Amino acid sequence: MLSHDAPLLSGDALRERFLALDTFLLAQQSLWREKPFIQQKLNWEAEYPELAVWLRARSLADAEACHANPYALSAPQPFADWAQRAQQLSTLGSFPDTLLSQRPLRMQSGIAERKWQQIEAFASAVHSGAGQSLAATNNWLDWCAGKGHLGRYLAWPNAHLECLEFNSELINSGQAISHKYLAHAQHRLCDVMSAESAAPLQQAGAVIALHACGDLHTHLLRQVNAQQAAAVALAPCCYNRTQSEFYQPLSAQGQASALRLNRDDLGLPLTATVTATNRERRLRDQSMAWRLAFDILQRELRGVDEYLPTPSLSAAWFNKSFAQWCADLAKLKGLPSVPVQNWIDLQARGWQRLAEVRNLELLRALFRRPLELWLVLDQAIFLHEQGFRVELGEFCASELTPRNLLLLACRV
Repeated sequence: MLSHDAPLLSGDALRERFLALDTFLLAQQSLWREKPFIQQKLNWEAEYPELAVWLRARSLADAEACHANPYALSAPQPFADWAQRAQQLSTLGSFPDTLLSQRPLRMQSGIAERKWQQIEAFASAVHSGAGQSLAATNNWLDWCAGKGHLGRYLAWPNAHLECLEFNSELINSGQAISHKYLAHAQHRLCDVMSAESAAPLQQAGAVIALHACGDLHTHLLRQVNAQQAAAVALAPCCYNRTQSEFYQPLSAQGQASALRLNRDDLGLPLTATVTATNRERRLRDQSMAWRLAFDILQRELRGVDEYLPTPSLSAAWFNKSFAQWCADLAKLKGLPSVPVQNWIDLQARGWQRLAEVRNLELLRALFRRPLELWLVLDQAIFLHEQGFRVELGEFCASELTPRNLLLLACRV
């Protein structure tokens, strides 16, 4: 839910919250770095046996019921203490709703309803608070624009728009759409990670990016500073899509932290799902249960009690019988031929493991938002250090998208 009571973070509050999160994440890293899916026994279970037994005894349905809100789980202590602190540190204000003029109805054509609502919420936030000077621009630059839906919404009816995109099909499609609504819109084929993006950044009045992934958004922030861009509005996404083995902090404060985050760690904030269909959830659960059953089997086949990574598999793989699936996967991984098993029992053990994994992961889930906020605060503080006026808050409800953090920054 959006919090209109809590303040947006800006100025010294950015550093204060970052330091509190940094202390919390470092102190509890033995909890959130554990990976129930690949570890049959977690290191923290010896220290908190009552909590471990309680979580392992719950059903898969129990885990699903509180996946989106693990803070409310009535688990044995110290779970509630961790939950309270995590929620306290994650509380963030939302940008006030700003009533914008109605866009042409046809502009929504071909855009999923959820995506359109995200665009509306992003645009509304950009026109509030620190964004008011940003929104006054007559020259928008849409970074990793796709078809340019966000930029077109903000530039309508008569501002200039430049869209940078790497996919030529999206460029052509976006240009055709923009031609219907804007007199001044250019969709440019551009690798934003290259030097090509420097000139557009220098010329833009405001740079916008809705769900730019990993390196694409951290590179943007570095270039916003390097190219002396005037303003930026960024909702980051997919922090683990990076070429670096470890996260490279942008701010001096982030670089001073003892917290070292690898790609697996960076994926933790993305484990919250609110948009999957029932069919997608069923397929996901089947895939995970079968993989966990295969994990039990491969440990026996190899005589090695450790997880064996397996590749992502197409949906067609799951049209096979469970026995054939296991045999084919063993062959794919170069394992010995699979002897006859009690396949019903093995598959049931996989589903039981899935229930345990999902419930144990509720402890990790407490740290999803604190870790995500740590990352975005590092980026916000970086811009603050470079002389930008920065505001950080939520631009929409998490039910619309879990990646609902928005960083607004205007050069002073």
